[in-house]
Amino acid sequence: MSIDNSIQVVLIDDDPHLRQALCQTLDLAGLKVLPLGEATGLTARLSRDWPGVVVSDIRMPGMDGLELLAELHGQDPDLPVLLITGHGDVPLAVQAMRAGAYDFLEKPFASDALLDSVRRALALRRLVLDNRSLRLALSDRQQLSTRLVGHSPQMLRLREQIGALAATKADVLILGETGAGKEVVARALHDLSSRRSGPFVAINAGALAESVVESELFGHEPGAFTGAQKRRIGKFEFANGGTLFLDEIESMSLDVQVKLLRLLQERVVERLGGNQLIPLDIRIIAATKEDLRQAADQGRFRADLYYRLNVAPLRIPPLRERGEDALMLFQHFADEASSRHGLPLHELQPGQRALLLRHSWPGNVRELQNAAERFALGLELALDNTQDHPAAGVLTSTPGGLSEQVEQFEKSLIAAELTRPHSSVRSLAEALGVPRKTLHDKLRKHGLSFADSAGQSADDE
Repeated sequence: MSIDNSIQVVLIDDDPHLRQALCQTLDLAGLKVLPLGEATGLTARLSRDWPGVVVSDIRMPGMDGLELLAELHGQDPDLPVLLITGHGDVPLAVQAMRAGAYDFLEKPFASDALLDSVRRALALRRLVLDNRSLRLALSDRQQLSTRLVGHSPQMLRLREQIGALAATKADVLILGETGAGKEVVARALHDLSSRRSGPFVAINAGALAESVVESELFGHEPGAFTGAQKRRIGKFEFANGGTLFLDEIESMSLDVQVKLLRLLQERVVERLGGNQLIPLDIRIIAATKEDLRQAADQGRFRADLYYRLNVAPLRIPPLRERGEDALMLFQHFADEASSRHGLPLHELQPGQRALLLRHSWPGNVRELQNAAERFALGLELALDNTQDHPAAGVLTSTPGGLSEQVEQFEKSLIAAELTRPHSSVRSLAEALGVPRKTLHDKLRKHGLSFADSAGQSADDE
């Protein structure tokens, strides 16, 4: 059993009378003490961030004070360890100080000397843990900026929310379109939490056949159904002590939703065909691309499960709402791909940047990453969803000369203007600030065409 963080002093001495006297001294000073008669097994009970100090006699049966010091500092070199010595052990204590002991007290010692040393050690421990926490927070922010690239207000807000929620025990519901990065956010929540040393188990509910989803999630006992010849540990149980990420939760059947609701409320799991309730220490992160409130209103999703999940929602903004983040992400992925393939780096040209900014990215970051990979490989590529910008052209990693770049940029501007409503070529020409004759020439040159909402031809006025 681990030692509670409320314990400030672990006191170890094999002499019960001295142990009781020292414990009373510390108690009267308002310090919470755990008295022990031996040192064996203590290290395994202390977490690396335990906020207390250890006071131990040097000469004890089994593990002595010096062995304990070495073992504790093997786990956390910053943990203050105070050693109690007999008169003949002073040279040994000096050796221990050189090995990293915080202080030593020679018997007999005054109560005030013990209290003074313990209080100074506790103050040092608090300072060490505060500095460690600050360094970790800085590292976490840097890690988030690397994983979730972008400087748009939406992404700054998302990173702030992730940093705040990661430190809690709350289950999280991630909302986002396909390809927006829901699993990236879920992994960030896990890696920045106190569960980071536990398992991260990701499962896509939409990819599981209805016949196996309950067995996959909850596990089963032998004989639970035809073909169940041996026990299977389900994903929830396998994630015990860590985080389970459940994507496409909207695709789960109503029967499975009932079991998930019970698991969320009671933190227990029961294998199919079993009678034993297995306690779980687990964080659930669910994700959906649908409006679960609307699904609940339509009877496709349980309303009680929706409200249980919607305590801590995180919305990932689609790429089309993130402005120039698209350019930053594209260059980031392109540079990564260039490095991976051993190819020279390419920079985006003005016309190419315009195309990227005007694209609606229906596949979000996943689509952009694939486009950046092709760009890094020097391949021409046409962006999907071209109805948003008819004949928007292609991206290529070959910059070309200045005239080619200008022509490409000109084409992208005309294509973008074609997406807006215009009653005639005249209004399109006025919007672009060019004569109609010039516009006709440029439309033919770039392979573009015009038709208004009433079906007028490009020659109409």
